[in-house]
Amino acid sequence: MEDKLLEIQNLAVDYFTDESVVHAVRGLDISVNRGETFGLVGETGAGKTTAALSILRLLPERIGKICQGRILFEGKDLAKVSQTEMRQIRGKDIAMIFQDSMTSLNPVIRIGEQIGEVLKIHDDSMSKEQRNQRVDEVLQMVGISPERRHEYPHQFSGGMQQRVVIAMALVCGPKLILADEPTTALDVTIQAQVLEMMRDLKEKLNTAMMLITHDLGVVAQTCDRVAVIYAGEIVEMGTTANLFVGKAHHPYTSGLFGSIPDLNCDSPRLCPIPGMMPDPTQIHRGCAFADRCQRRMEKCRKQAPVPVWIGSHMIRCHMYDTPDFDQMKEEKQ
Repeated sequence: MEDKLLEIQNLAVDYFTDESVVHAVRGLDISVNRGETFGLVGETGAGKTTAALSILRLLPERIGKICQGRILFEGKDLAKVSQTEMRQIRGKDIAMIFQDSMTSLNPVIRIGEQIGEVLKIHDDSMSKEQRNQRVDEVLQMVGISPERRHEYPHQFSGGMQQRVVIAMALVCGPKLILADEPTTALDVTIQAQVLEMMRDLKEKLNTAMMLITHDLGVVAQTCDRVAVIYAGEIVEMGTTANLFVGKAHHPYTSGLFGSIPDLNCDSPRLCPIPGMMPDPTQIHRGCAFADRCQRRMEKCRKQAPVPVWIGSHMIRCHMYDTPDFDQMKEEKQ
């Protein structure tokens, strides 16, 4: 039986500027179970980071606003709690690994002090010696010698800086980690090491993780379930096997797979998805992917598709709202 730790229901987030209103997230519905690694995949500007910032209520002040929906964490709606209560949740129950490790660390404070500050905020009963001992423990967990706790961020390589950020996220033993493209700025070798370390730590601590990425290779290695987001909406969701082995896919998901180089095929060019995402300041009537879809129908521009489920696999596309597809669902069940 699934044990839901986080459940986002019909979330909508807008950014208000002097010129217009940007509809960044539209009707987002996802959930993360305890101990699970959940992947959120999509291209730049799809709304991945906005969704994560909404969970922690870290949207830009006076610009970003949660317009509708609920963010249920252990049954508590984070969209409605006070800022004081939210500060107690950040870092202790939910931690975030930001995309750029260098800008996440204070360049003039030693890394041991930065990690220890998280403990000081959330557990003021700990003595300085106890905090230092805990800092040494998490540094060893992420593969950094405790002797380096007195060094500054610039004395570490990019991969080691990312390990420090991961240590800061783990120091209070959170129940959920939001990892926003944690390996994007790293080379392939260091990326593999960091991913393996995150998998080992997650299993050791039984921590749930939402992994935000645009790299399907990372998803295949790491995630239990995956949601594909496009223009602020979830267009496909299911297990990792559904995404990589299943026969039915949203046209956008198929386009993502078509953009990946295949070492077994001698192709002169990749097959990118034509066009661009729709203007986020405009509210579209039909399917957001219609203008880029090579299999679009007349109703795609006029009517928004509803989710179609095959067991645990969801696809939001008119292409599957047909009698033939209904028959395929019955055969699969």
